[in-house]
Amino acid sequence: MTLIISSTAFEHAGAIPNVHTCQGEDISPALTWEGTPGDTRSLVLIVDDPDAPDPQAPKMTWVHWVLYNIPPATSGLAESIASADLPPGTKEGLNDWKRTGYGGPCPPIGRHRYFFKLYALDTTLTGLGTPTKPQVEAAMRDHILATAELMGTYQKSR
Repeated sequence: MTLIISSTAFEHAGAIPNVHTCQGEDISPALTWEGTPGDTRSLVLIVDDPDAPDPQAPKMTWVHWVLYNIPPATSGLAESIASADLPPGTKEGLNDWKRTGYGGPCPPIGRHRYFFKLYALDTTLTGLGTPTKPQVEAAMRDHILATAELMGTYQKSR
């Protein structure tokens, strides 16, 4: 079975609703997944925007959310999930606002793409503390069993 991630808030390549952005309540969308390989020891979720600051001239990938060591039996995350309500054992990394937790789309210009990337790993990640996305990516290198991706778009209304 293939690892698949989806959301009830938006379709793949569809518009992310305002409630999940800086122009709304800035809450995380509900996410579900299926097809986690049987030998998975943990899951990683990274949400980022490769179109920053301008989709016509991107200069960086802006990180919106980093979660790691999500238990493999987990099949999703509720909308507006708080740190205290994350599945037991789940750890949080830093986003590009230098804080943990979800930070919704807030593009300065144009319509940006936001990638919700799920990784199934053959290990749990240890000794990371509150890592950045590059630190999590380095730690999971050579441990990825499967990946899934959900992409949504957002452009600020004026």
